[in-house]
Amino acid sequence: MKISRRVLTCSAVAAALACLAPAAFAAKFNLKLGHAVNTADGQHAAAVKLAELVKQRTNGDVEITIYPANQLGNDAAMINGVRGGTIDIVSSGASNYNGIVANTAAMELPFVFRSAQHAYTVLDGPVGTGVLGELAPHGLKGLAYWENGWRAFTNNKRPIRTHEDAKGLKIRSTPNPYHIQAFKLLGMNPSPMPISELYTALETGTFDAQEHPINVTWSAKFYEVQKHLTISNHVYSPLILVMNKAKFDSLPANVQTIVVEAAREAAKYQRELNASNAGKVVAELKKSGMQVVETVDMAPFQKIVSEPIAKAFGERNGLALLQAIEATK
Repeated sequence: MKISRRVLTCSAVAAALACLAPAAFAAKFNLKLGHAVNTADGQHAAAVKLAELVKQRTNGDVEITIYPANQLGNDAAMINGVRGGTIDIVSSGASNYNGIVANTAAMELPFVFRSAQHAYTVLDGPVGTGVLGELAPHGLKGLAYWENGWRAFTNNKRPIRTHEDAKGLKIRSTPNPYHIQAFKLLGMNPSPMPISELYTALETGTFDAQEHPINVTWSAKFYEVQKHLTISNHVYSPLILVMNKAKFDSLPANVQTIVVEAAREAAKYQRELNASNAGKVVAELKKSGMQVVETVDMAPFQKIVSEPIAKAFGERNGLALLQAIEATK
């Protein structure tokens, strides 16, 4: 059978285009994003939303690959990785930045926020963005505040209905020094530990108690190793999404804008998702066997911790930031 030269030429061109297609349509910028929780958590949903928005708005020029559940290391390791340039983006609790920028601790002091809306107004406004800006000299570009949520006590000993019930409990704390101080003021025995190690520590009795937002208690399956939950809402805990500053600065200006705007849109998406799921999460935790105290008078807790915590923070960092948070309506 005779094959014309024209057919052969067309076939050759088609084959060449097929080989070139992956390269032609490959992303210009490939970014790695790490976080500490599994894919059932709202934090992962925010990461997925960010990746989708950035890819769509850059017409595929920027591709973000997500590594959940400490695949890139624990929180401290991931933050160091971003500073060193081996990881591009990380979402991590504000407490994990306290050793880098002291003012990040103010973003999750006990009882510092009057409501979720107060927290969002502070974090998304000039006060919060000012603190994000303090990360720049440390090689980090602060993109947005995502949501960890309102922290709630769990433990294996007894229901916590009053501050007296908290006394004597061995509790896992964040590394935030003011969280540790607050728990000591309540008569608890706190120690910090990475979340990646916490399930086993609760299972073996190293700790009696922990305090994470209910969505994390659910997604990390702490209900399997904890009996009692108190919806205490003693701390609103934001996540800080950061990017390696040199990598961010290397992006075209329009792409920088897209990344920041998408990060903030993902924050709003995640907050709405968490709020809509809260009731379902509590119901599932009850179904799993947890005994839940849904209503507790936190005023006595606040009376014990708020003034000493504010004084300690002010002595180290001044009171201007706390005053700005309080003055935000």
